Amino acid sequence: MAAVTSASYIARFYAAGAALSALLAIVIDIWILRALLIWITLSLAAVTSAYLLNNARIFRKRQDGSIPFYIRWLFIPFLLGAQLYNFYTRRRDSVPPIQAIDEHVYLARRLFPSDVEQLKAENITAVLDVTAEFDGLDWSLNNEAIDYLNIPVLDHATPSLRELNEAINWLNKHVQQGHNVVVHCALGRGRSVMVVAAFLLASGRQASLDKAMQKITDTRTTARLNSRQRSRLDNYLATGQLHIVKSAWLIVNPVSGGGKWQQHREQIMAELQPYFNLQVCETSPEQGAEALAEKALAQGADLLIACGGDGTLTAVASVLEASDKAVDAVKMAIIPLGTANSLSHALWGFKSKLVPIDVACDAILGGYTQCIDVARCNDEIMLMVTGIGFEQQMIEKADRQQKNKLGQLAYISALLEAFSQNQQLQLRVIFDDEAPVTITTNSFIVANAAPITTVLAQGKGMPTVDDGVLDVTWLKADAEGEQQIVSLAELLYSGLTEQGVDYAGEHRTAKHIEVSTEGRLKYVIDGETRAADQLVIDVIPRALEILIPDER
Repeated sequence: MAAVTSASYIARFYAAGAALSALLAIVIDIWILRALLIWITLSLAAVTSAYLLNNARIFRKRQDGSIPFYIRWLFIPFLLGAQLYNFYTRRRDSVPPIQAIDEHVYLARRLFPSDVEQLKAENITAVLDVTAEFDGLDWSLNNEAIDYLNIPVLDHATPSLRELNEAINWLNKHVQQGHNVVVHCALGRGRSVMVVAAFLLASGRQASLDKAMQKITDTRTTARLNSRQRSRLDNYLATGQLHIVKSAWLIVNPVSGGGKWQQHREQIMAELQPYFNLQVCETSPEQGAEALAEKALAQGADLLIACGGDGTLTAVASVLEASDKAVDAVKMAIIPLGTANSLSHALWGFKSKLVPIDVACDAILGGYTQCIDVARCNDEIMLMVTGIGFEQQMIEKADRQQKNKLGQLAYISALLEAFSQNQQLQLRVIFDDEAPVTITTNSFIVANAAPITTVLAQGKGMPTVDDGVLDVTWLKADAEGEQQIVSLAELLYSGLTEQGVDYAGEHRTAKHIEVSTEGRLKYVIDGETRAADQLVIDVIPRALEILIPDER
């Protein structure tokens, strides 16, 4: 097969083989041959489905490079054919098994025990295996201290963006440390070439895909990219999605969520350290998240990972938003370790509640980004919500001791207490350039982003985080008792269904909002209580680039 053969053609090839063997199984009456043909049919049908779905993990290749025994038995007919083809092609190969492409970077075909001596001679200490269908070498049997990573990719297919970013960041960390790394697939012609080309481009070693491929083929003349692989790389380059992190700072609030950092530290470090040069900094009474973020930028960080509650996330975001350097170069990621974790819930949905650490680390490794709006409230950055009335009272009453003891139930208890008191406020509000209006209410919410658990912000469904406007929701002054409880249920329904409902309140959007009242105005901004004579809130569209999970 030529290296330019597309994955779809390969799928049709295996589908035809499965159909032929199934037909022969029907017409042949010898039970041993029939059983063998059924085995071949099942094996080729499974491989066909893997290509149709681009699912290399069908082979269940483990991170030590081994394929489970039961999987090998199912795929023996396919694996036998693949082994024979690769044996034949290697015998006719015109290039050496392992070749240096760039400083510290090598390309190779599938490695065998006979290649260990050359690996030693080249001082190669790390192996990136991008095959799915073959066992990797058991390095313990060779008594070699080799750092090994498998990114399973089907022959002639392309890795996902997440897999490609994972591969090039792992490769880059070794190269930065001066380690020699070999990247291999079955023949060192396609999959491994795509990874090395992506690394050369993302690391700035080559300026264009043509130049990167020329660099590779000058040494390894058999290297090729098929049309799909080349198209994917072109697209990733055009959209700026290939992302090598040269310096990542993990800014941790160790007391968030009652001390969740100590509980999850080992998992977070195990997930991220193999891929990034990670600087871990914990906040303290003397040095907050803002100071650490400023220090990280000053020392050249290109990824700031805010690890803590919503207050920690807002503090890091405020430094990035204020920094001209952050506009093009520095990205933000979040690991939610607080009590409410409203931002991650708004961005990721319910899965942020189920497996928050897994989702966060996948987002960091995957490299997918979203530019989100932020707002400025009285010169403070607001990522989510500014609240007056019930929301402010709820946050004020749910103190740290209650949150540590009850978790999010502390907020529900505090909200019910605020409902029972039902304090009415008379607010003077200006929306954009309109004339001032007087609003009498017990709850006034300005939201940039808010999960459905922030019920009072769901006037027209969940606020959209990148629409360039703020969502304003308030309850009517004459809503009392049972009607307020019904309004909460209706707002919750609105958030879940993204539909507006007839609740005892009002909703509108605006880009600029001013709020005042007689005397001092108590309010809460992203979970932090404040007081001022007036609120001035402006949206800043698409001001923050943040890593998010791949939804495709």
